Amino acid sequence: MGFILIAMLWLLVLAPLQAISAPYAAMVIDARTGEVLHSRNADTRLHPASLTKMMTLYIAFEAVRNGEITLDTPVRITKKASSEPPSKLGLRTGQTIAFRYLIRAAAVKSANDAATAIGIAISGSEAAFARRMTRTAKAMGMSRTTFKNAHGLTESGHLSTARDMTTLGRHLLYDYPQYYNLFSRQSTHAGIKTVPNTNRRLLAAYKGADGIKTGYTRAAGFNLVASAKRKDERIIATVFGGKSGASRNAKVAELLDLGFRRAPSRAPIRKPSRPAYAGNTGLGDATKIVRLVGAPKKSLRPVLRPGAGAGLQVASAVAETAAKNGARIQDGITAAIAAADIAPTAPPVENADTRPALRPDNLVLASTQPAEQPEPEQEVVTRLSTSGGHLWGVNVGRYTTRYEAEKILLKTALSEMTTLEGTLRKVNQSSRGFEATFQGMTREQADLACRRLQARNVTCFMIGPS
Repeated sequence: MGFILIAMLWLLVLAPLQAISAPYAAMVIDARTGEVLHSRNADTRLHPASLTKMMTLYIAFEAVRNGEITLDTPVRITKKASSEPPSKLGLRTGQTIAFRYLIRAAAVKSANDAATAIGIAISGSEAAFARRMTRTAKAMGMSRTTFKNAHGLTESGHLSTARDMTTLGRHLLYDYPQYYNLFSRQSTHAGIKTVPNTNRRLLAAYKGADGIKTGYTRAAGFNLVASAKRKDERIIATVFGGKSGASRNAKVAELLDLGFRRAPSRAPIRKPSRPAYAGNTGLGDATKIVRLVGAPKKSLRPVLRPGAGAGLQVASAVAETAAKNGARIQDGITAAIAAADIAPTAPPVENADTRPALRPDNLVLASTQPAEQPEPEQEVVTRLSTSGGHLWGVNVGRYTTRYEAEKILLKTALSEMTTLEGTLRKVNQSSRGFEATFQGMTREQADLACRRLQARNVTCFMIGPS
C-alpha cells in the first residue's frame, strides 16, 4: 500500500510539478532580418524536447537535396525505431515505409518512432545521426546546442537554447521553403494513417500562424517555436518551459503580438547562409554515401591517333553542353551520338589495331586531353560506364596533397585488385583537401569493395550517382 501511495503521489503531484518548475526562456525575432525583438534567458541551455525534430527534419531535407536518399526510398523499420515511446506513428519492426511518410509523421504528429527511423535511414545509426545533427547545428551558429538523439526525449547532454532553436526555425523557413508547408497542415496522411498536427490549436487560433514545432517532456515543460506572417511581416517566437499547452500557446501569441508591434512594416529579407554540407563525415559513422557528380574529366587510356577522334570531338562537345544544362550523363551521350552520327559499336579507324579496343557497354565521352606530341587535342574515353549501373564508386580518404591521395589510391588498388579491377582512380580537389576515389562501379561492387577495405581498417565511403 505504501508503494502504491508513493506511485500515486508521483503521478498526481510530483510529475506535473516537474513541468511547472521547468526553466522559462523566450526569444522573438524579425524573421526577415534576424533582428532580435525580445529575449529572456535566451542563452540558457535547456531540454529542447521535440523541438529537436526540427533538426532531424532539416537534415532529412538536406539529405534529399544532396542525393543521399529520395522521398520515395523505402525505409525498413528497425527494432530501435519501433520501440520508441509515444508520441509515435505505430511503426512495426521489419515493415517498410516510404521516406516521405516518416517526414510527415515527424513534422506533424511529432512521432518519435518516425524521427528515429529517419536518423537510422540516413546515417546508419541514431548515434551517428545525432553527431551529424550537432555538426550541422554548429555550422548554423547554434553554438550552445548538443544533440544525443533524433526525437528529443530527455537524455543527458541533449540540450539547446531558445536562441539556437529560433535560429534553426529561421533556417527551416528560408533554406527549405518547399517543405515548410508541412508545418501548417492541420493533419496529414503518414502512410499507415492520418495524423493530426500537435500545433493545430495555435494554427487555428492565431491569425497568420503557419508553423513550426511543438515539444513537451517533464524535464523541458511545454516548448514551442512558432512563426506567423502578416502582410510583409514575419515573426518567429520561441518559448521554453511553458506550464501547460494552453498557457504556452497564450504566451507565444503574446510574444508574436509583441514582435508585430516592434517590427518595421517593411524590411529587407536577409536570408541566413545555408550551413556547409558535410554529410555523414563524423568518425565512427556507418557507411557513408556522397554524390558522384558527372563523369571523370580525364582518362588514363592512350590518346587517340590523329584523325581517329573527329567524331568523338563533336560528340563530346554536345555531351558537355547537355551536361551543363542539367541533363543526365546518359542523355548527353545519346545527344552526342546523334549529333556525330556515330554509335558505340562504330568500326575502328585505320591503324586502330595498335590501340585498346573500346568496350561497347562502357562508352562515356569525357573532356579533351592534349597529346604529348604536337598533334591537335583529342578526346579520350574513360572507364566509367553509364550502362549497367556503373555510376558508383568508393572514397578512400581525404588528404592534404594530391601526391598523398594518388599514393593511397595506388596502394589500395594493389591490395584489393579483385574488387577494384577496371575502376578509374581519380583525385578530386576541394577546399577541404584532395579526395581519393575509385569510380566506375556498380552499387554492389562499391559495397563489396568498401566492406573488404573496412575489414582491413582502411577508410572507405561509398559514392553514389548524382
